[in-house]
Amino acid sequence: MAGEVPPIVVAHATMGGMATLTSEEAAARLTEVPGWEVADGALHRELTFRNFVEAFGFMTKVALEAEKLNHHPDWSNSWNRVAIDISSHAEGGITDGCFALAAAINQAAGE
Repeated sequence: MAGEVPPIVVAHATMGGMATLTSEEAAARLTEVPGWEVADGALHRELTFRNFVEAFGFMTKVALEAEKLNHHPDWSNSWNRVAIDISSHAEGGITDGCFALAAAINQAAGE
């Protein structure tokens, strides 16, 4: 009927059915992504920049990489600090894709 708004459909993309890693597997792979740790079932890292502009610029780089990988971090920014947690909501834990994103984040940080 004219004037009716169709319902909004939200689709959640998955990373292709990747299996979650065990705690031991994730811990063993931390050497691949320096600066990261496992905390509360996610890869976790905090970075500090010289100012807000550098922190936000870094987040912009990461956003573009995250979109390419179709894997998006949970993160927060407070002035010059960025806290990042990565896990797969679709798979319910840490996956190979989480490590791929962590590596891309390290590269965006110039490491």
